[in-house]
Amino acid sequence: MTLFMNSKEDIVNEAVDGLIACSGGRLARLDGYPHIRAVVRTDWDRSKVALVSGGGSGHEPSHAGFLGQGMLTAAICGDVFASPSVDAVLAGILAVTGPAGCLLIVKNYTGDRLNFGLAAERARAFGLNVSMVIVDDDVALPDLPQARGVAGTLLVHKIAGALAEGGADLATVTAAAENVIRRVRSIGMSLDTCMVPGVPKEDRIPPGKAELGLGIHGEAGVEQVDYIDARTAVGMVADKLSGHMPDGVPHVALLNNLGGASVLEMQVLAYELANSAIADRLKFVIGPAAMMTSLEMRGFSVSVFPADAEELAALQAETPVTAWPGVRALTPVEIRDLPDGLRPIKPLPSDHPATRAFLTRCCEILIACEADLNALDARTGDGDTGTTLATAARALVHAMDDLPLADHTQLYRAIGQELSQTMGGSSGVLLAIFFAAAGDAASSGMPIREALKAGLERMQQVGGAELGDRTMVDALHPALQHLADGDIAAAAVAAREGADRTAEMLRAKAGRAAYVNPDQLRGYVDPGAEAVARLFEKLSAAGADA
Repeated sequence: MTLFMNSKEDIVNEAVDGLIACSGGRLARLDGYPHIRAVVRTDWDRSKVALVSGGGSGHEPSHAGFLGQGMLTAAICGDVFASPSVDAVLAGILAVTGPAGCLLIVKNYTGDRLNFGLAAERARAFGLNVSMVIVDDDVALPDLPQARGVAGTLLVHKIAGALAEGGADLATVTAAAENVIRRVRSIGMSLDTCMVPGVPKEDRIPPGKAELGLGIHGEAGVEQVDYIDARTAVGMVADKLSGHMPDGVPHVALLNNLGGASVLEMQVLAYELANSAIADRLKFVIGPAAMMTSLEMRGFSVSVFPADAEELAALQAETPVTAWPGVRALTPVEIRDLPDGLRPIKPLPSDHPATRAFLTRCCEILIACEADLNALDARTGDGDTGTTLATAARALVHAMDDLPLADHTQLYRAIGQELSQTMGGSSGVLLAIFFAAAGDAASSGMPIREALKAGLERMQQVGGAELGDRTMVDALHPALQHLADGDIAAAAVAAREGADRTAEMLRAKAGRAAYVNPDQLRGYVDPGAEAVARLFEKLSAAGADA
């Protein structure tokens, strides 16, 4: 995978300077670059306990992204996934430590423990009051004598930082940090490994699998499991955490993006966490957000912490640090009534077995070709045509008992109303217009097949698509011309011919493909037209009565 970087040797140096340049003057770095990458606050006056953390780079925004009032004072940045040197840590300590002393917050990795530990000893030799805590919140490997430090470290930063900001002494801040460390627990899961700049990507996790309990440096997880969906993924994570969560005690959950999951995916994971087996013990949530990442690892981690009232207040204390997403109550989803003008007036449902069977067959056809249409749309659009149509089809099947199946005039309107609510994008709007207009035409006494043509005309007026514009109209228009004669086989042939012609139309004049380079359209049928052609072909093959 190609990265946005200039060279692997300079990526950390340039990233640090990029962070500082965009900090609005809040941050600076010490001299001694590039061997000493110590980022410090510019507003620090040494009157309070300083908090210093750091480690290997590649976990951004940790650690320098959490510098600011109420959190860290200095962050020491090593190479990617490599501990910073003793001199770099010592430089950071000396730069920010005053009479109140300094607390080092270190994740439990050998390199970090050794380098930060020796730097602390040397700082004490300078007469400074320095203490150190080791975070070991990972529960992935229960038999490991020294658990790893992962995203739970952020809770230590925030709680210790709030106390230090409030003027607490070093002993109090250290004791609070140690109290958090004893009780915070974390575990992660990923669908893919991370990629270190300049190093070939390790394809350790095969398709269809996820790794549970892997480390933030790409260390192999405790086990590879079958990946089914987000629900089962969160369920496995919750199961690992559950035994570490006292019953009846409200917990704070930190939902962390390991770097490569989209915002949409993280929100789904948040939904599942809020409905998981441990949800009754979760009262507050931090995130979902990227906080302790592992480059572009496509995974997430969950940390749980039974915060008492004082700790919760520290977590909720104001901070200008933008990487800190804040703490919010985990609440049920609130549902409010639609405004009066949008509540649909539904016709009385009625049954008609032949119509039910026909509509169900149409829906099944569209659902079956979801993957094919998505793949075709990925060539010329955004890859969701199949899903859009299949979602609407599933919704229509689900609503079948509520439809006026015995009254075709009302049925077309009801289908249009259902599509306007369940089918996204411009296709949903256009098809809703198509069926609503067809229903209006039928109610005026127009034969059903002519009413469908009237619906198409109205859809074209609103959408602006004409024959030759490379849309579903290129298949639907000729199909309806033959359908007016009652010949479903001829309609299917016409739909296929119309769809195939779109493969040679190199300039789309409507739809998402209008923004696509003509060379990318050559040889590929418009997915909307393909959907229409397949629908008519399958109905014709089954001898359906249209």
